[in-house]
Amino acid sequence: MDSLVEGIGCLTGIDPWKRERMRRLCANRHGPPIALTPRRAVALAKANGGAVGCWASRVAPELPAMARAAGVDLWLMEDGFIRSFGLGVALVQPCSIVIDRRGIHYDPSRPSDLESLLENRSFPVATLARAERLIAEICRLGVTKYNLSGARLDLPAGRRVVLALGQVENDLSVVRGGGGLSIAQFVARVRREEPDAFIVFKPHPDVLFGMREGLREADVDLVATDADLPSLMDRADAVHTLTSLAGFEALLRGREVVVHGRPFYAGWGLTRDLLPCPRRSRRLTLAELVAGVLIEYPLYCLPDGGGRCSVEDLVGALGARQQGWTPGIRDHALGSAALVLRRMKAAVGGRKNAAIADL
Repeated sequence: MDSLVEGIGCLTGIDPWKRERMRRLCANRHGPPIALTPRRAVALAKANGGAVGCWASRVAPELPAMARAAGVDLWLMEDGFIRSFGLGVALVQPCSIVIDRRGIHYDPSRPSDLESLLENRSFPVATLARAERLIAEICRLGVTKYNLSGARLDLPAGRRVVLALGQVENDLSVVRGGGGLSIAQFVARVRREEPDAFIVFKPHPDVLFGMREGLREADVDLVATDADLPSLMDRADAVHTLTSLAGFEALLRGREVVVHGRPFYAGWGLTRDLLPCPRRSRRLTLAELVAGVLIEYPLYCLPDGGGRCSVEDLVGALGARQQGWTPGIRDHALGSAALVLRRMKAAVGGRKNAAIADL
């Protein structure tokens, strides 16, 4: 990943509130310049002898053609899989990113660096042992993507419990990897697949508090609006997902995972897949999957503006926070509006920063 970082000549499509964090993640000292227009991004990348690094959901329609015409590579960026201590929609800074030269991990319509890595890499024994230790530590500390707190639910004993994971309806992983299903259609299919189970639906926190569009209620046995996700996964006999990252987190915890879409962790022999993933022919162990997904693919940094770090360092830092006060989903929702206004004001002031090349 370090070689990729060194190959970026310019960043673009980066929201103002996370520009400084992206620059830090992409360099040990001074990060690449940030351009506000596709034309300027391509020109700066070409002048610097590198690629344009663009946030995957913010690629301007004209950018790919401009980059090709100039002979400049276009690499896509996205949050990593252990992201932060709080929600991105509340403008909590990411502690990990991925940079992909081929595509992006959530879009199965074309290969990505992650898919190629998992299909072709032979992981050393030491890396696999490291992955095993990492799995154990993530589970021990209860670390997830956002590390939100919640209540522990009393679920019925002696009955099969199935967790159905809600998502944001227009999230690109759902749009591109969901096999054409809406979240409501997904939940209905879970009921058809598990007619006798006690089904718990966990809405996405962004949706639950009106930050993004999606399903808040469902025809299930229980809607877990403010539940602790790790304890839910530990209690579930099976986890059903469309493309949610929590399906990967459930694999780490030894759950049966039924996949209705085509997320990056499907097709490797570890999940029950309801859609084929024809490019993925290799059968992986869980340690091999984790070695690719959490050790080899992302970049990490410590919270609160800290420098680059290993995945183990980040897991330890997030786990330490879990031992003290952990803001719950409602805390994030109530505080998000004020946080947005405060940080957007700071970002406007930061527009004078010379790191942003907007000419």
